[in-house]
Amino acid sequence: MLFEVKELCGPNVPRVSFALAAGEVLPVRGESGVGKSQMLRALADLSPHEGEISLGGVEQQSIPATDWRRQVALVPAESGWWADTVAEHFPSPPSETWWERLRLRAALWESPVERLSSGERQRLAVLRALALKPRVLLLDEPTANLDRDNAEAMAGLLLDYLRDQGAAAVWISHDPREIDAHGDRWLEMTPEGGVLHGTV
Repeated sequence: MLFEVKELCGPNVPRVSFALAAGEVLPVRGESGVGKSQMLRALADLSPHEGEISLGGVEQQSIPATDWRRQVALVPAESGWWADTVAEHFPSPPSETWWERLRLRAALWESPVERLSSGERQRLAVLRALALKPRVLLLDEPTANLDRDNAEAMAGLLLDYLRDQGAAAVWISHDPREIDAHGDRWLEMTPEGGVLHGTV
C-alpha cells in the first residue's frame, strides 16, 4: 500500500484507520465539526496526533516534517497566501496544460493575491500543491467555491494526476456525486470514529 493509517486520533479527530493504493481516491464525508479537516491536518503532520501513518512503508516520524508535507500535501478549504503576487507562491511556473485545464487566465500569474476571486484562489492552491509532485493529496473540499464546469475541470485534473503519477488522495466532499464518482469506497466520519463503506 502507498499510504497506511492505523488508529489515527487526536484533538477533535475521531479514531480512524484506512489504507490507499497508488491511484486511489478515498472520499470523506460527515457532519460539520466532526473532525474531517482536523484529520487532514494530522495526516499532514500539522497537528498533534496518535496512531501510525506511513508512506510507502516509511513511518511519518521517520521523515522530516517539511519533507513529509511535500510528499503528503494538504490543500485546505481556506488556502494561505503569504506574499503579494501569485508567482511568489510557486517555485516555478506550473505546467501550461494544468493552467489551461483549470481555465485560469495567464495574467493571473503576476496578479496581486488580493484581487483573486475565491474560486481562483482555490484553483491556484491546487496547482501550488501539484507543483510539489506529492505522492498523497489531502483535499479539503477543493471544488466548494467553483461552479459546475470549473468543479468538473478541477476533478478531472486531479484524477488524471493521481493516475499518471501513481499518487493517492483523501478527498473531503459534501457533494454525493463526487463521493460516487471518485472512489469505490468512502469514509464516513462520526463522533465515534471513521467508518469505511463500499468495496474493499
